[in-house]
Formats: sequence, C-alpha cells, structure tokens
Amino acid sequence: MRKSGLFILFSILLFFSVNVSAQSPVIFEGENIVIGNHVSILEDSSNRLELAEVRQSKAFVASTVEIPNLQLSSSDFWLKFSIRNESDQDHIILALEYPMLSKAEFYSMSDGRVQKLSYNTSFSHRKYQHQNFLFDVYVPPGATKDYFLRVKSTEQMVLPLILGTPKVMAENLLTNDLAWGLFMGLILVMIIYNFFIYLSVRDQSYLYYVFYSLFIGLSSITLSGYTYRLILFDHPDLNHLGIVIFPGLAGIAGNLFMMNFLQTKENSPRMHRFIYLSILLYSVAVILRLLGFDQASFRAIDFAAISTVFITFIVTISLSLEGYRPAKLFLLAFTLFFTGLLLFVLRNLGIVPYNNFTNYTKEGGTALDVVLLAFALADKINTFKREKEKSQEQTLQALKENERIIREQNVILETKVTERTYELSQANTELNQTLIDLKEAEGQLVEAEKMASLGQLTAGIAHEINNPINFVTSNITPLNRDVDILIDFIQEMEKIGLSDLPVEEKQRLIDEQKEELDYDYLKMEISQLLKGIQEGASRTSEIVKGLRVFSRLDEDDLKKADMNDGLDSTLIVINNLLSNKIKLEKSYGDLPLIECYPGKLNQVFLNILSNAIYAINKKFGEREGGVLKISTVSTDTKVIIKIEDNGIGMDEGTKKKIFEPFFTTKDVGEGTGLGMSIAYNTIRRHQGEIQINSTPGVGSEFVLELPIVFESIEEDN
Repeated sequence: MRKSGLFILFSILLFFSVNVSAQSPVIFEGENIVIGNHVSILEDSSNRLELAEVRQSKAFVASTVEIPNLQLSSSDFWLKFSIRNESDQDHIILALEYPMLSKAEFYSMSDGRVQKLSYNTSFSHRKYQHQNFLFDVYVPPGATKDYFLRVKSTEQMVLPLILGTPKVMAENLLTNDLAWGLFMGLILVMIIYNFFIYLSVRDQSYLYYVFYSLFIGLSSITLSGYTYRLILFDHPDLNHLGIVIFPGLAGIAGNLFMMNFLQTKENSPRMHRFIYLSILLYSVAVILRLLGFDQASFRAIDFAAISTVFITFIVTISLSLEGYRPAKLFLLAFTLFFTGLLLFVLRNLGIVPYNNFTNYTKEGGTALDVVLLAFALADKINTFKREKEKSQEQTLQALKENERIIREQNVILETKVTERTYELSQANTELNQTLIDLKEAEGQLVEAEKMASLGQLTAGIAHEINNPINFVTSNITPLNRDVDILIDFIQEMEKIGLSDLPVEEKQRLIDEQKEELDYDYLKMEISQLLKGIQEGASRTSEIVKGLRVFSRLDEDDLKKADMNDGLDSTLIVINNLLSNKIKLEKSYGDLPLIECYPGKLNQVFLNILSNAIYAINKKFGEREGGVLKISTVSTDTKVIIKIEDNGIGMDEGTKKKIFEPFFTTKDVGEGTGLGMSIAYNTIRRHQGEIQINSTPGVGSEFVLELPIVFESIEEDN
C-alpha cells in the first residue's frame, strides 16, 4: 500500500520547513545511543532509486523523534546520517531493533562497503546470530563518516536505531534475551499449569485461556523475532505468516475466553453480539495473510484490535459497575495489558523516552494480563469453592437443626401415639364412608345422566303414545253414542217382547225398529270402533313395553340379554328424533345372548344414537339425506355393534377428547358432556372396546366390541 497524498504533502512541507542539510551528526562516546533524531528520511515510492540518485536527492526530511515511525507502506525508505566517533573504539555496531524488515542495506560512504540483510534469509546465514539487524560500523576515533540505510517492510515499520560497542551491545542484547526468557517461561508455566487445571475441572474457560496465552505468547515472541531465531530459523516464510496469524488466533481465543468467563450472553446480551464482530475481523485478517494480502491483513488486525479494546472496556466496566466480581478482575488485567501496549506505542511515537522500561512495557503488560487472568480463573474456582463450602455449612446447620427438631418431635410423638392412632382410625372410617359415598355418587351420576337423556326424549315419547291414545279417545265418543242407541233398542225390544201382540206383529215391530236404527250399520260401526281402540291400546302397550325394556331400572344384576332387542328398544325411545328426514338402515346378525347389564348398555346405545342423530341434523338441517346405519355381527368370543352416520364428523382433536368428562361440542343447554364418558366407562366395565372412525364432513362410525362371556374381576375397594 502506497502512502497517501496527504503524507507526501506533509513530507514536502516538512522539507521546506527544516534545514535538511543541517541534521547534526551522531556523537558516539562509547555508550549505547538511540540515533533516530539524527537521521534524515527519504521515501522512495517507486522502489527504483539507487544510491547514486539518493545521494544527490534533496528530498530528505529530518527526523525529530528518537524512533522513526515509517507507518504501513510498500515504499523503500532511505535513511541518511553521520557518525562522529569520540570514543576509543573504532568498531561500532548499528542495531535495528525491528526484526520484521523485509530487507536492510547499509552503505558506508568512506570505503564503499555494503552490508545487506533480509528477513527472508535463513537465520543461519547471518553473521550475528540475533533476530535484530546488526551491522558493523568502522569509524576511527575522532573521525566522522556518512552512511545510508535502505529499509523496507510489509508490516508497519517502527525503527529503533541504536549505536554501541560490540561489548556493550552484547551485554544489552543478553539482558534483552534474559528478559524475554523470563517472559516466555512465565507464559509457558501459565499455559501448562492451567491446562492441567482444565483436565481436572473441565471448565471451558480454562481451555480458552490456555489457547489465548499460547497465541498471545507466540504473537509477542514472533513480533520480537524470537520465533524466527529459535523455532522457524530455516522457514522465514512460515514466520512471516505467523506475524498476523498468531495475533489473529490470540484475538479469537481472547474474545471466546471473555464470552465464556464473563457469561456475556446472559450478563451483557447486547454487547455479546458485537464480540462476534471482533472475532470475524480477526478471522478475516488470518485469511488475508494466508492468501498473501500482507498489508491488508495487517490493517485488518488493527481494526480488530481497536474493536476488541472498545468492546472489552464497555463490557467489563458495565459489569463491574453492577458488582460482578469476575468482570472487575478481567477489567484490571485488560487495563494493565492495554496500558503496557499504550506505553509501547507512545514510545514508538517518541512521546515517551526510549529506555529499558519502555522497551518492555508491551511484554510486561502481556505478562501481567496472563497472570491476572489466571488469578481471575482461580478466584472463580475459589468463589465456587466458597459457595460450595457455604452451602455445605448451611446444609450441616440444617441437618443439626433437623436432628434437634426430630429429638423434640420424638418426645412429643411418644405422648401422642395413642391419640394419633385413634385419629387415624377415625380418618380411615371417614375415608371408607367417603369412598362408599363416592361410589354411590358415581352410580347416581350415571343414573342422573340416563334420566337426563330420558328427560330430553320425554316429549318424543309422549308424542309416540299420544297418537294411539288419541285414536282411542276419538273412538270412545261415537262408541258411547252407539252403545246408548243400542241400549235404547234393547229396551224397546224388551217392551215388544213382553207385549201381548201376536208373534207376527212383534216381528214386524222389531224389523221396523231395526230399519229405523240401521241396525246392520250400527253393528259394523261398533265393531270398527272397538277394533280401533284395541289397536291404539296395543300400540301404546308396545311403546310402554319398549320403554320398560330400554330402561330396566330394576336390573342391576348381571344377566344374559339380546343386543338386537336392546337396539330396537332404544330406537323405539328415540323414534320421534328420527322423523321422516333420516333414513334408518338396520342389518342385524344372529347374535347369541351375552352376559351384561342390559340397562347400562341401552344407555350407551341411546347416547351414541342421539349423538349420531344430532350430527346428521347439524349437517342436513331440515333437508333430507341423512342416513343412520346399525349393524350387528358376532364371532366366537364377542359381539360387534357398528353405529354409523353421515353427519358432520369429528377432527382429531375432538376424537382425542370425546371420552373426557364434561367435554361436549354441543351448544350450551344441549348436552352435559357426560354421555360419552359414561358410555366409555360402561363398555370398559363390560371388558369391551369402543373405537371411533371419523372424517370431518363425511361422518362417524362407532364400533363396540362386547365379550359374550363376562369374566368376573374383583373390583378395587
């Protein structure tokens, strides 16, 4: 990525605002010295300038900071500086403490010596076995020499330049290695220790912490060059990938750790979604680096880190204000990590001085972050432990209290055993009486439902009886009249018979009376009237007999009965409901007598037939077309009765609930909701089965299966 036009314009303005030729030489007196503010810088955006052209260029801009920050750029940068040696050593070392340079070329103007180092070169080919770029500088005591340095990097380039004698430089590098050794040892100890804890407790927070510590450690040592120096010395390309991949994986693991450790999904659901955004940015950075988009991947890491900082502070501060203890420890650890990173950035920007303290703020912050997070995990475990101990203590106190109460209760119970036994005996007697009452109530409920059904049909039965009764009553009046006439005729005949008239005269008078009365018609009319009265009485007798057969209120004992007769008697009772609009189709088989309670089964037939007629009327209303089919058949062990209608039918929900007490699909006042429940219990009591086949809008079929022989089963008390 080339620098923006704004930065180029800034460089030009800086060129005209400073005296580029007046940059003072570096005065070297034998101690290590940072020379960043003694160099002039030229950006070669074309990457084609050679030393001869650079020496003639007047576009150099003097640096005013100890550590030049060359930003993220694909340009070559030329640095020009002079060294005046006022020490007693003629051999000096120039160290570039930035291991991620793609290339570094050091030019000495006095002897034409060129030293070239490249990040892509195997570590074993370097003269100095160190990850920093080290160059030999030979300046006789009291002399001044000019030098040029060309550098380039695919990463953001912050370039500390340090001069020192070989001995002092070696001591400084050794101190640096020791410090890094302590850092890596600490990270490794935290990883191993917490991994073993994870194996013990199986808490995912520990697993995420282990991965976070591993990758944050690898990130630090990779950015400092130790991965290149100690692990991937012959594979600089892999080390190059690790510069972004390790921080990316550290960011992903760190966000997952925060989500799990702080339970952000439950404790901060709004910010929980934004954490996934940071994870996505880190993942994009890793993918870009793997695909070879180096600068884009570095920029993606920057955006991911910024989003993570904001999200982490918002989550941890808000939860800390709510008094959530894990969030407080997490906030402290992240604040120290962020502070160390911030001081490191401020050092690179020249705001804070370059010294041994500021050199290790990033690593120090990382180490404190890892250690404090480990303490936070341990505190979480200790919190769980304290809560468990508190719970156990409360349980122990409860057990002691229970033991005391039990002792006291035992004393009380010993004095109340007799009293309680008596109370239990009384309660048992009451329960037995309640059970008897419940059974009686159950029987009364069944009979009440039966009587309710009969009550609804009373008007129809009255209509059925009323027809033949009306026929009888209508014949009585003319019969009385004819009888009166006949009595009068008999009296007249008596007078004629007792008179002294001759026989012929008596016969003539009798014939005249017969002719006057129309005696032959009178006989025929009386005969017809008597016959009508006899038919009405017979029809009434049949209806009453059918009703008596149907109800059988006096038959509570098990006896043998014909189911065909039971169905016919039920049809007599509900004959008025059928009217002339519903077609009745009967197909009776030759059935054996079965052992049953006939009256209870007749009530089952009544409930099912009434519901069938109701369903047909709901569908057809006053129109014709309704069909009610009744069929019976028997097998060796059972009788099968099918009652089928072409009414409105039932859906699955109704079929599942139809046998529940008080469930009804009828309007208010049209049904109690007990009929089908009683029918179901009655069939089950007879050790039979009842099945329903129904399709909405087509109709329903009830299939009753009753055993021929009733196997006696002792009922539960």
